Amino acid sequence: MLLGVFLVWYSLSKVSIEELVEYAKNADYTWIILGVFLGLLSHLSRAYRWLFMLEPMGYKIKFGNSVMAVFATYLINYTIPRAGEVARASIIANYEDVPFEKGFGTIVAERIADLIVMFGIIGITLFLQFDFIYAFLIEKFNPIKILIVLFGCVLLSIFFFRFVKKSNSKIALKIRTFVGGLIEGALSIFKMKKKWAFIFHTLFIWGMYVLMFYVTSFSISELDGISAGAILIGFISASFSIAATNGGIGSYPLAIYAAFSIFGIPEDPSIAFGWIMWASQTLMLIICGGLSLIYLPIYNRNKVSKSA
Repeated sequence: MLLGVFLVWYSLSKVSIEELVEYAKNADYTWIILGVFLGLLSHLSRAYRWLFMLEPMGYKIKFGNSVMAVFATYLINYTIPRAGEVARASIIANYEDVPFEKGFGTIVAERIADLIVMFGIIGITLFLQFDFIYAFLIEKFNPIKILIVLFGCVLLSIFFFRFVKKSNSKIALKIRTFVGGLIEGALSIFKMKKKWAFIFHTLFIWGMYVLMFYVTSFSISELDGISAGAILIGFISASFSIAATNGGIGSYPLAIYAAFSIFGIPEDPSIAFGWIMWASQTLMLIICGGLSLIYLPIYNRNKVSKSA
């Protein structure tokens, strides 16, 4: 949280509040609203995708509960990082009688699927923009130092995996168990009856993420004609920033600015776009997440009264 506050201050030192307000006034809200709608579709798809993972275990939960649990997850993650996933499993355990460990296990498997798609987006971006990225790195960094760092990372990785594979220490055993669980969770996706529907929704979710990022860029006139490479690298950078601070507060605009600066896009519209993108999606999640937490006990009042 303190890092987020610092980054908010730092970003506002780059672009004043008055300038951000001016960008917000001049923004085309048609594109912002469309971006919010696409984001909403991705979250609804995520809630529907969850049903495919719970059904093989014998749990047919209400779609409404799945939707509200997903929105509650995002809202709670703004307060305590990753606490939303725990809350999501707890909500379904409370209202749908899905054991917490099983619900949480499906959430971990979901994250693995999302991570695979994210790596796929990174791979596609590196393939499409290899010449540009390579030229940028050569210009900004000493290639010999880059090779030394990469070689060092490879050696450390080999040493780490050999240690984990052969060691009988408690740490190594825990790492092996954890990695094995992740692999098993990822492979379980391909064993479910509706795996193709699951894969479709996973690709749809991330397609909506990229599309909402792209269409929202049209709201800032200074970003007119922005390249696909800038969009993809900006999206990747912004996605990682969400893990850096609670919900990407402060880090999201700066991550976009850092990515866009590679393409020579000016600082002011880059940071302004980052704030507009972050604020519009955050506002949607706060409203939907807040309403979900309020409406959950009302929606499940029959179950609550029976258990009382």
